Amino acid sequence: MEQFKLSNGISIPKIGLGVWQSGEQTEQAVSWALQEGYRHIDTASFYQNERQVGMAIQSSGIPRNQIFITTKLWVDDIQLVRLDSALQDSMERLGVDYLDLYLIHWPMGNYIDCWKRLEEYYHMGKLKAIGVSNFEPKHLEKLLSVAEVMPMVNQIEIHPYFIPTETITFCQKENIALEAWGPLGKGTDINDPVMIRLAEKYRKTPAQIILRWHYQNGIITIPKTVHRQRMAENLSIFDFALDQQDMNLIQQLNTGVSNRKKPDGYQ
Repeated sequence: MEQFKLSNGISIPKIGLGVWQSGEQTEQAVSWALQEGYRHIDTASFYQNERQVGMAIQSSGIPRNQIFITTKLWVDDIQLVRLDSALQDSMERLGVDYLDLYLIHWPMGNYIDCWKRLEEYYHMGKLKAIGVSNFEPKHLEKLLSVAEVMPMVNQIEIHPYFIPTETITFCQKENIALEAWGPLGKGTDINDPVMIRLAEKYRKTPAQIILRWHYQNGIITIPKTVHRQRMAENLSIFDFALDQQDMNLIQQLNTGVSNRKKPDGYQ
């Protein structure tokens, strides 16, 4: 699995498995993913499946230090400044004593104080990397003005139909790695005629075309699926390359319309 080097030198696999809404299929999905060669699993306390993720990892037989695990601090815990207990609960459910990446799920409530506490856990070694999710430039500017440890990742919605250029440019300038949730646009983008045509041209699936587009743009992806065949297909994007004309063609599909549902109170 190809790796991306974060700003602090930690390596993160360029493709991971997302488990949002995987429900009762989570443990099986993670087990299959690990068997297929995935070494990057992305979950969150809000997904309510950290325990299933942990069970799959522990039963895999793969050494802990070979699996990159991400989870996230939910909005309620930010607002109540419950970071300590929320983090401990997540690690207990996952069955681990450290996390590879811990993200503030949304820029809500007192996220500045939460970030300062995350920095302490980072220095203690409990968190190998720390970052944010769904942060726009205005949130990042506020955070960077007080941060001693710069966020290493910003996990945001990116797919061909929604390319947040301003946020992408800001993160690239500040050396914050971009990680795409919903990289396939919740399945809508793969049905676009451009994707179907390119899939025929390169003899790949539309999903593989989109993931390759992300890869060539330097974006880490965490496509979500509970189907083993699709997991294998999503990893098979390193044996071809999109030419620049086709990269530009995909870029032109941007509608500026987001799929995300912002929590109440988001500003």
